[in-house]
Order: sequence, then structure tokens, then C-alpha cells
Amino acid sequence: MKKSFLMLLIGGMLFGSCSKVPVTGRKQLGLLPESELMSMSLTSYNQFLSSNKVVTSGSEVAMVKRCGDRLSKQITSYLQANKMGDRVAGFKWEFNLVDDKTVNAWCMPGGKIVFYTGIMPVCRDEAGVAVVMGHEIAHAIARHGNERMSQGLAQQLGGVALSAAVANKSQETQQLFATAYGIGTQVGAMLPFSRLHESEADEMGLYFMAMAGYDPRVAPAFWQRMSAGGGKTPEFLSTHPSPSTRIANLNKWMPKAIQYYNAASAR
Repeated sequence: MKKSFLMLLIGGMLFGSCSKVPVTGRKQLGLLPESELMSMSLTSYNQFLSSNKVVTSGSEVAMVKRCGDRLSKQITSYLQANKMGDRVAGFKWEFNLVDDKTVNAWCMPGGKIVFYTGIMPVCRDEAGVAVVMGHEIAHAIARHGNERMSQGLAQQLGGVALSAAVANKSQETQQLFATAYGIGTQVGAMLPFSRLHESEADEMGLYFMAMAGYDPRVAPAFWQRMSAGGGKTPEFLSTHPSPSTRIANLNKWMPKAIQYYNAASAR
């Protein structure tokens, strides 16, 4: 490990934002100011929408927006009730569907969410959309991008202050931002710790969809459809959990998710 990188990590531990991820309770360190990331998010989001074909009408658009509104309201209520409302402070939720055959979706800081039309056949219905929506929102709530970007910037920029690098919004920083948040069509090369983040987003997303009244038992079937076709990279060579590991974990978390679902159904 480079000395400069080590010093950045030590400095972050002393002066950065140490917190716990909602729901899972994992301790995390965010070296970058969320306010700067949200500013970059808005810029990147608007640039992406302006250079891609946004679908403005139809049943799939209505489903994405309806599901997003339902989940975001319930998640916000949950966080506020559990004294974690700062996780969505300043969020202005927005949900868009883009005409692109890529099987993908993402959520940036500030609640900016995009679904690609390519993922809709895999979702099949609104419950399937909720699986993806919960997962992507979880990435934003857990601030996974901050962790990825912090490490990436520290490794690339050495002794340059992380906050200054973000504030300057250099081309390097913008590219790291896009990679950290999965923006664009090529999302296979994520930054380190992505497997941990994916599993955490799976767990949080499962609970989030259940809190919003969507049956979490559809989640394993969704991921089975995602993994259909074979030719998948072995887990130890991939930044994502293997399909079998992912589904096994979902089933392990399912009893707790069902409790959230039953409570939502009783409201």
C-alpha cells in the first residue's frame, strides 16, 4: 500500500465521516462529502438524459415511476423513524426509463434513478421492478459509490486531497464517478469491494421492497432470470456474487423480509 494512500485512509478515519449502513449495521468510512457527490450526480444525470432517448409514456414508464414513488416514500419514512433521515437529506427523487437494450439500472446520490428498457423483460411485472428498484436505491442509501470513489481517488491521485479532487471535477474524477455509480452501458468493471456492496444492496433492497408492500419472495426468481443463459464468470473472478450465492443469501434473509412484508400488508 502506498504511503500516501495509507495517510489518506488515516486522515479519513480521523476527520472523515464514520457511520453505519442502515439495516445491515456495517461500519463504513466515507471520505468524500455527500454534498459534492450530489452536485456531480445532478450534472451527470442531466448529461446522461440529454444524450439518451428517455421514454416518456407507456405502461412500463408508469410502472417504473409508480414503483419508485412507492419505495422512496416508504424508505424515507423508515429512515426518518429510525433517526437515519440524513441518508436521504436533500434527495429529490426522480425515475426515468431510457430506451436502451442493455440489461441495467442505476441510482445516483440524490435519488436519481434510471431503468433501461433492456431490463424490463427480466422484471416482467411491477414486483420485479421493485426488486431492481430496491437494490439500486440501496446502493445510494448505503453510499457505496462514496466508498468506491474514495478508494479509487486515493489510489490514483495519491496525496491530493480527496475533497479537492471532487470539487475540481477533473476528467479523472468524473470518470471515477461514472464507474462508481455504474453509469453507462459498460458496468462490468466495478471498483474494488463491489461484491460486498452488491450483497449488501441485495439484503437492503429485499427489505425495502417488502416494506413497500411488494412480495419479497419474487426476488430469487428475478435473479434466476438474470443469470439465465450460462457463461457466467466464476465468483472468485468476479466483483459480483455468483447467482447461486446471491439466491442462497436472499433465501437466508427472506424470513426477516417476510416480517416487513406482513407488517406492510397489515397497514
